[in-house]
Amino acid sequence: MTLVPRTIYGRMLMVSAAATLLALVVAGAIIAAVLGRVVTEGLDRRLDAQILVLMSAVDRDGRVDAERLRDRAAALDGGPAWRWRIEGPGGAIGNADFAIGRDGPPGPPRPPMGAPEPQRMRPADGVDAEGEAVHARQVTVASTRGPVTLTAAAPREVVERPIRAALMPLLAALVVLAVLLTAALLVQLRVGLRPLRRLAEEVAAIRAGARARVDEDQPAELRPLAVELNALAAENAAALAAARAAAANLAHALKTPVATLAIDLRDQPRHTALVARIDRTIRHHLARARAIAINRRVATPLSPAARDVAAAVLRPLGPEAPQIAIAIADDVAVAVDPQDVDELLGNLLDNAARYAATRITLAAVREGRQIAVTIADDGPGIAADDRARLGRRGVRLDERGDGHGFGLSIVAELVELYGGTLTLDDADGGGLSVRVTLPAA
Repeated sequence: MTLVPRTIYGRMLMVSAAATLLALVVAGAIIAAVLGRVVTEGLDRRLDAQILVLMSAVDRDGRVDAERLRDRAAALDGGPAWRWRIEGPGGAIGNADFAIGRDGPPGPPRPPMGAPEPQRMRPADGVDAEGEAVHARQVTVASTRGPVTLTAAAPREVVERPIRAALMPLLAALVVLAVLLTAALLVQLRVGLRPLRRLAEEVAAIRAGARARVDEDQPAELRPLAVELNALAAENAAALAAARAAAANLAHALKTPVATLAIDLRDQPRHTALVARIDRTIRHHLARARAIAINRRVATPLSPAARDVAAAVLRPLGPEAPQIAIAIADDVAVAVDPQDVDELLGNLLDNAARYAATRITLAAVREGRQIAVTIADDGPGIAADDRARLGRRGVRLDERGDGHGFGLSIVAELVELYGGTLTLDDADGGGLSVRVTLPAA
């Protein structure tokens, strides 16, 4: 199991959060170090001043002037647990409950050459009798009887207390800064990744048939991807159109001659069987070709298509054309190629216009994932026994007028190709009602 998120959003958030946290930790450590140095330098100056006071009480022979030391005792009183000590040839005086050990942090820069005695002062740390840490300053001066070591010390708490007092608000400020940076990071990621989300939505719309290309007005990093996606979509559309055109051309080139040949040879059983075999083979391969070439992601609005086809079918009939009532909502769309919608509605309306007395009704309603299209006329209708014969290629119940009997067979093939159904029934008040179901977009 990997700890790396699987999304770009998650990875950028993880890296940015880690970098922010590291930066805040480093900033806190630097601030603490700077504060510690400043406070320690201030304390060292106070301890150095006490050592100067101690030095003023030591003569050239290394003896301590006790009276002078008492007179200046107030300058040596830094507070509770502050200590001082003088160790020389004559012994040691001062506090004896702490020991100086390891070197402490470096002191301030040494004075220039020729400066007085404090230039040899050095930092030192130690512990008192109770084991509490102390910070000390120490200097060794020469006397006629030997070296004299002067030490002044203060509790380590004198350094740590102001550092803690200063760090608490600083840490709170760093926490607030971390929250603000995180919020800004989330906003930045959301805004920065918005073009990717929009591009994904546009690709999904192409897949659903709602659009044909993505918007190429993208950030510089995504523009090449958008261009390539549009090129891919155009190539796929061209290949699909070529395949559909080839299938349609082959269908139109073969269907009518074979069906006509079957009609002409219907009185010769031997030739009829051979033509039927040819017809089945052609129909099989054409169906496979059209099924492969079909665009199942297309969305064709049904209302404008129906009105255009109705106008094309009824206008040539002039004043004798029946009235047509179209009841289709504007939001009804089918997952059928527009050319197939025109061919399907054209054949059904052409048949209805041939036999309607005065009116035709065209309606479509949604039924779950299907769209039910109903075309009814007020003509003579068709007997129930004859309806089963309709839909076969070349079958006509009325030999009058033009036509070869292919209209309903084409409708049946298209409906079957899209997984729908074709039903013939009596219309209300007489006439024929044709009901077709097609997949909803």
